[in-house]
Amino acid sequence: MSKLADKVQQELIQAIDNDELVLPTLPEVALKVREAAEDPDISIPALCKVIGNDAALTARIIKVVNSPLLRTNREITDLQMAVSRLGINYTCNLATGLAMEQMFQATSDVVDRKMREVWNKSTEIAGISHVLCRHYTRLMPDQATLAGLIHQIGVLPILTYAEEHDELLSDSISLNHVIEKIHPIIGDKILRTWDFPELIATLPSQYLDFSRNSAKVDYVDIVQVATLQSYLGSEHPYTQLDWSKVPAFAKLGLDPSADLQADEDLSAAMEAAMSMLQ
Repeated sequence: MSKLADKVQQELIQAIDNDELVLPTLPEVALKVREAAEDPDISIPALCKVIGNDAALTARIIKVVNSPLLRTNREITDLQMAVSRLGINYTCNLATGLAMEQMFQATSDVVDRKMREVWNKSTEIAGISHVLCRHYTRLMPDQATLAGLIHQIGVLPILTYAEEHDELLSDSISLNHVIEKIHPIIGDKILRTWDFPELIATLPSQYLDFSRNSAKVDYVDIVQVATLQSYLGSEHPYTQLDWSKVPAFAKLGLDPSADLQADEDLSAAMEAAMSMLQ
């Protein structure tokens, strides 16, 4: 590892340990949606009132509910119809995940490009996670989608740090190395600060542990398999791993050597899931 990467890593870890790292805060609309979701008596009109204050988010939710993956033969044109169709929990998870995109904004072109790259990869993995969850588990597809959208959230403070340190910004190898090493630790910390449930909050630090073997299938397994599948056909180091030794495949009941994209129905569902999030 370069001296620069080593120095930055030490500084960031020290800042985390001393609670000095400025962690991003959830966008206001996501905070309000999560607050609303905690009320067991929340009504659909009340939730719509919270989401309806954000015109962009409202449009995205209506787009999602009309996407090939979720649509019925009746077009949905307003938020109340969309929430009625999706249900309150699904809507809350989807709204929280989609609101995250507001955080991936930067002041410099280099960091902005990197943030776009991270967000695009996250939406790709969220889309694959949604489909894997629906087809191979009894878990909740909305939670799997949210898990995919937030699994790289720990990259944000590193990029914010890089914006203020030109020497790191101009050394992409060191920057990528630091991101790879530290984003899982920071990710867990952010999600715990946001009071995310434990089954999601530990995802950043666990999804790249390819020997992990929990008692039963969970969202970490889904995001892990979705991550590996997202690199199929590329020369990424993950494609060089022996996938038959990754327990998550067996827990999902998947053949590690199978290319899910080769299955026309699954491939179409993945395309639809990814495009509904973009």
